[in-house]
Amino acid sequence: MPSFIIEGGRRLQGTITPQGAKNEALQVLCAVLLTSEPVRIQNLPDIADVNNLICLLGEMGVKITRHATGDYTFQADEVRVDFLHTQAYLDRCCALRGSIMLVGPMLARFGQAVAARPGGDQIGRRRLDTHFQGMKMLGGNIEPDAGRDAYIIRADRLQGTYMLLDEASVTGTANIVMAAVMAHGRTTIYNAACEPYVQQLCHMLNHMGARIAGIGSNLLTIDGVEHLGGTQHTILPDMIEVGSFIGIGAMVGDGILIRNVCHEQLGIIPATFRRLGVRVEEQGDDLFVPRHEHYEIESFIDGSFMTLADAPWPGLTPDLLSVLLVVSTQAKGSVLIHQKMFESRLFFVDTLIDMGAQIILCDPHRAVVVGHDHQRKLHARRMTSPDIRAGIALLIAAMSAEGTSRIDNIGQIDRGYEHIEGRLNALGANIRRTE
Repeated sequence: MPSFIIEGGRRLQGTITPQGAKNEALQVLCAVLLTSEPVRIQNLPDIADVNNLICLLGEMGVKITRHATGDYTFQADEVRVDFLHTQAYLDRCCALRGSIMLVGPMLARFGQAVAARPGGDQIGRRRLDTHFQGMKMLGGNIEPDAGRDAYIIRADRLQGTYMLLDEASVTGTANIVMAAVMAHGRTTIYNAACEPYVQQLCHMLNHMGARIAGIGSNLLTIDGVEHLGGTQHTILPDMIEVGSFIGIGAMVGDGILIRNVCHEQLGIIPATFRRLGVRVEEQGDDLFVPRHEHYEIESFIDGSFMTLADAPWPGLTPDLLSVLLVVSTQAKGSVLIHQKMFESRLFFVDTLIDMGAQIILCDPHRAVVVGHDHQRKLHARRMTSPDIRAGIALLIAAMSAEGTSRIDNIGQIDRGYEHIEGRLNALGANIRRTE
């Protein structure tokens, strides 16, 4: 299992460009199954989760042409539906969280799908209820395959309907949308997720011939069509990686320019870092984070304690709370980090406490951080990455710490960040990969 060896205390300076958005990539890759015509996707990130899904599509019979780095054409004109019922398919799905989004397009086009228990981050239970309830309301029949820990979903023809989702699940919304675009009649989805990833998926599907209205809102109206065609689609910059680079700039930067961030799709991410006192300057479509000797956490306008909490878009994405928490450890002041969605995502703070951070873990969802104001550095140690976002947060902590740290299980980081050690080393970091 690979690890990172990190020499702490080095200042980073220069220009870095974010990769394509991981979460969008997983959605639009599943959507290629909705048509027999070629679909070209550009700016795909070269990360483990995306590469594994591309391999799975290939095993399903999708023809794949690689034009250049991040630039692929997919043609699903000879899909092996029988492959869904093999153990090899289930094994692949169990290692990949995004595999659940294969259900919608397979059910819409071929009338059957198989859902295995998906893998991914170990951050607590991640419900699939929204996915299954949506398929059931569209007319899908769901039968458990207890012997293989999987579900078989079948439908002769999906029927449009009205549904009010029990939660604004991003992957659940994407899955239901991909099923509904070829259903008979009109589907109305209320309390739909409206993250930029879902917006991008809907725009791509409309270019393929779908009829989706309400894009960008939590009320989607979809009129089903008989046929979808090919298209070309470019993936947005990854806003989570942009936020991670802002955090790196605040903690160990000597002036970092983040290129081509697509400002309008970042939501309140830059403003949230500014609440921690981090200076984030807009320069055209770039962001510049200058060197910070100090940054001070704001209070609310009535003087009360600052709280940062995740929320559905356009609220703060939960994927950045781990980075914000680490950045807070060197701020002046205190902040409450409230992770509402996942009950295990804050447990990595025990490692930061061992590194010398002043953090009180109140419960599985809340942590109070008392910043050091750069008066006391974190110290190096050996640690393990429990998930993608905690992994990058620990990497930032290790780069700011005194001494040499080691992070094990970095396969988790590789799932979400493209060649991260090489890109950060180009800015002046000293990160070495070892087996």
